Amino acid sequence: MPALAVDWTYIAQNFFSEIVLRGVWMTLQLSVIGMALGILLGTLFALARVSRQPVLRGASLGYIWFFRGTPLLVQIVFWYFALPQAWPSWAPWNGQLSPFQTGILALAINEGAYMTEIVRAGIQSVDPGQMEAARALGMTHRLAMRRIILPQALRVIIPPTGNEFIAMLKNSSLVSLISVRELFLVAKLQYSSTLLYFEWLIIASGWYLILTTIGSVFQSWLEHRYGAASFGPGPGRRWLSFGAKE
Repeated sequence: MPALAVDWTYIAQNFFSEIVLRGVWMTLQLSVIGMALGILLGTLFALARVSRQPVLRGASLGYIWFFRGTPLLVQIVFWYFALPQAWPSWAPWNGQLSPFQTGILALAINEGAYMTEIVRAGIQSVDPGQMEAARALGMTHRLAMRRIILPQALRVIIPPTGNEFIAMLKNSSLVSLISVRELFLVAKLQYSSTLLYFEWLIIASGWYLILTTIGSVFQSWLEHRYGAASFGPGPGRRWLSFGAKE
């Protein structure tokens, strides 16, 4: 059986090359910004999901139903290619949105649908008596949610959110379809021109493993830092009050 011909010297020379690092940086930007916006959308729609207003609940359910029920790749194609067909002024190539901005939009809206259910589960995991006690103390529903419910819900929200971020790091490769030069597109362009498929896929896979490993370690730290044992008085946890004053 012939030996597998892999140029490890070529891999070592290109692993930290400028073009690869630019692709890694683009992947990080897509993932971090897309995840941050997804968490924001998820929190807003989760609050709508547990609202007593049927219109808000219906809008949240419709959002979850559509964006969780259709593939992310289809959504990316829709935002970049299909929507401009019906709404020409939207077209990214007319200067409305760059491919990078369109990619973030697609990733964030898709992620928001998953985060809605994660945040909702976190909110509903808190004992309803907590809200009743807060209202008895004179807090408004919004203030009680911000200072009492959401900080406690973090214990349930953080672990699946970390998993979603790791998935986002990998799903960001899908925006290569609209020519965003993230890590996978960089590798694709290089192996298409050099025909060194194995080498460039090893480089891309290695960086994805590095990024997901860092994400996993950070997730573990967050779970330990803000898990059940972390709740209680202490200046290191002031941010959990979401703006509450001492």
